[in-house]
Amino acid sequence: MSRIGNNPIAIPEGVTVEINDNIIAVKGKLGELTQEFSGVAVKVEDGQAWVTRPSDSKDHKAKHGLYRSLILNMVEGVSKGWTKQLELVGVGYRASNQGQKLELALGFSHNIVFNLAPEVKVETISEKGKNPIVKLTSHDKQLVGHIAAKIRSFRAPEPYKGKGVKFVGEILRRKAGKSA
Repeated sequence: MSRIGNNPIAIPEGVTVEINDNIIAVKGKLGELTQEFSGVAVKVEDGQAWVTRPSDSKDHKAKHGLYRSLILNMVEGVSKGWTKQLELVGVGYRASNQGQKLELALGFSHNIVFNLAPEVKVETISEKGKNPIVKLTSHDKQLVGHIAAKIRSFRAPEPYKGKGVKFVGEILRRKAGKSA
């Protein structure tokens, strides 16, 4: 029994959910998202969406919770939006943006220029005495997470000093250095 899949998805005001064949489309004030689904049935009634499975096979059980979570993320994305914040820890690490171009100085010989998708809004916050922060915002949770992971991969945090690009609030496992 999928505990997540059995829960209804509350659809807030201003959000419309349409189902055509095996494609679900969610529209809201922040944008529109579509998702293809298979192995489950989705129905919308009384301001709630329900995901049901035809049998208790392993494949149907797995897809039951998966598609319910994906639809919930779509509904939350078009109504509230998703945000990821990355912190640049290191001496001389900087971030700046002009429109959809994010320029990162991460200790390499050249700066990294990263072009972002038009659905993602980027903001760089640089305060004196604090690490620079890159703030990514979009209605698509998968896209924000993918871009944040890509930026983090340019200079992943190392375990000895903690230098690199990390998520705000991420706790790093630190190692002891050389013992004399």
